[in-house]
Amino acid sequence: MIIRVLGVGPLEANCFILGDENSAKAMVIDPGDEPDRIMDAVRAGGLSVEQIVCTHAHFDHVGAVPDLKKETNAKIVLHQDELEMYRAAKDMAAFWGYALEPLPEPDLLVKEGDELRTGSLLFRVLHTPGHSPGGICLFGEGVVVTGDTLFAGSVGRTDFHGGDMSRLKRSFERLLALPPETRVLAGHGPDSTIGRERSENVFSKLFA
Repeated sequence: MIIRVLGVGPLEANCFILGDENSAKAMVIDPGDEPDRIMDAVRAGGLSVEQIVCTHAHFDHVGAVPDLKKETNAKIVLHQDELEMYRAAKDMAAFWGYALEPLPEPDLLVKEGDELRTGSLLFRVLHTPGHSPGGICLFGEGVVVTGDTLFAGSVGRTDFHGGDMSRLKRSFERLLALPPETRVLAGHGPDSTIGRERSENVFSKLFA
């Protein structure tokens, strides 16, 4: 599996490009900003983007969706409980002083247990609310893409609209139950492993 990580935008959100080496098909996860840079990485890898997946709809994770949709015509994928947040992303960005283009409607609304395929790659959708109502993680191929649910050493904040600490706690515990060798690809900051987060994440004690 091809994994490219780009820290994009002023908040340095991690945009992931996951590609199948055999078919050169790929998905882009959380294109928050800098669409030209993202597309340069896609082209450099000789990849064809099939899906644009949003782990959640905060503006720093969806800002480049309109441009990527125009460039690739890939399917925009979002959890069904995140649609309200997605449609409000432009206003949220404006509140924080950022301009955001209107977002195209999603092509596919997913739920817990759905599967996303890209070439030979297969990922299961985990509904992990708490940071946002329809936050998702993608689990498969030895990795879990966690958006802003789980970071290396921390978790996502819950003081935004739709945040819920009790739901985040349950989502956090669920992620820590994944195999310890699973590589964690988080929405901000460095990668980690589930095993490392079990032993080192401060919230494993705070949530106990």
